[in-house]
Amino acid sequence: MNRFDFTPYRRSTVGFDRLFDLLENNARAQQTENYPPFNIERSGDDHYRITLAVAGFKESEIEITAQQNLLLVAGSKDSDENEGKQFLHMGIANRNFERRFELADFVRVDNALLRDGLLVIDLVREIPDAMKPQKIAINSGDDNVTKIDHKPKKSEDQAA
Repeated sequence: MNRFDFTPYRRSTVGFDRLFDLLENNARAQQTENYPPFNIERSGDDHYRITLAVAGFKESEIEITAQQNLLLVAGSKDSDENEGKQFLHMGIANRNFERRFELADFVRVDNALLRDGLLVIDLVREIPDAMKPQKIAINSGDDNVTKIDHKPKKSEDQAA
């Protein structure tokens, strides 16, 4: 069992509690959760794809829920489907499942497709314009510079 101790990092950082909690919770969940198998791939700077092997599931038996920073994929099979059948070997897992994926900020689900027993979920990271880095122009010419005169103006009273 691989267990990481984040205590030294927690002592020297501020505001990263959520990140360390995610890492610890994810490590615990991976030890118990291995169905259905999945791939996560990056297809560009801001494009991701999650592919789950959900053989035997229909679209109506799979539910995808996107919340803030969380993607939940759940599948539920009717137990009545296998009733009355006698299996000599049952190697295809047709059990209910729930997979959770923690998403970064500004990541949204773009598309979901079920084909050939694979559920493909496309994700896109869309950073708002206000959060993107901006270049700031530097004015170097004297054309746009407004000069401020701090000397008091002479009034007509002082002139006389």
